[in-house]
Amino acid sequence: MTRIIQRALFSLFALLLLAACDRAPTLPKLGPHDVILAFGDSLTYGTGAAPSEAYPAQLVGLTQRAVVNAGVPGETTAEGLKRLPALLDEHRPRLVLLCLGGNDMLRRLPEAETENNLRLMLQTLRASGIQAVLIGVPEPKLFGGAPDFYAQLAEEFELPYDGDTLNAVLKDNALKSDPIHPNAAGYQTIARQLADLLKESGAL
Repeated sequence: MTRIIQRALFSLFALLLLAACDRAPTLPKLGPHDVILAFGDSLTYGTGAAPSEAYPAQLVGLTQRAVVNAGVPGETTAEGLKRLPALLDEHRPRLVLLCLGGNDMLRRLPEAETENNLRLMLQTLRASGIQAVLIGVPEPKLFGGAPDFYAQLAEEFELPYDGDTLNAVLKDNALKSDPIHPNAAGYQTIARQLADLLKESGAL
């Protein structure tokens, strides 16, 4: 009987362990005055729409939090890596939405370099005690999804990750202002998906 109980307890422990491994990464709940920093390039800046229609601006109403638009059109991950620390000091965000890499791909920079720059940014955030969400940027080619290293980085740092929304938006002509930028409706879709991800991860 004792062996049966031991086996049952072992099986229960194994199931709980597996469930924990499969659980999506979580975030601490944001306070009402916590700041979200949307950090990226033209996709964050909102190229192709009015400033009030960029995804960070639309995310304000969906999250009821201050969202800083820190998007710089044309920026590479190497440039973003240099820019990030000053913004963290200035805005003291609780959460950073990291969406960079598209310009690296357009310039055909080495993939390993892009991955390493993103890793260094995530390490900077972790060292500062700042939470992060990683957003995968699709490759600028037909049927190009986000490169695998985005998902690998999200797994490495145990981050909530959205690798599908930008790809879906940029495949839909009704949601684009040009071949590589969303329009207002596209940015609204991105904002809604990110708000849902924040709710699912426990931040909201």
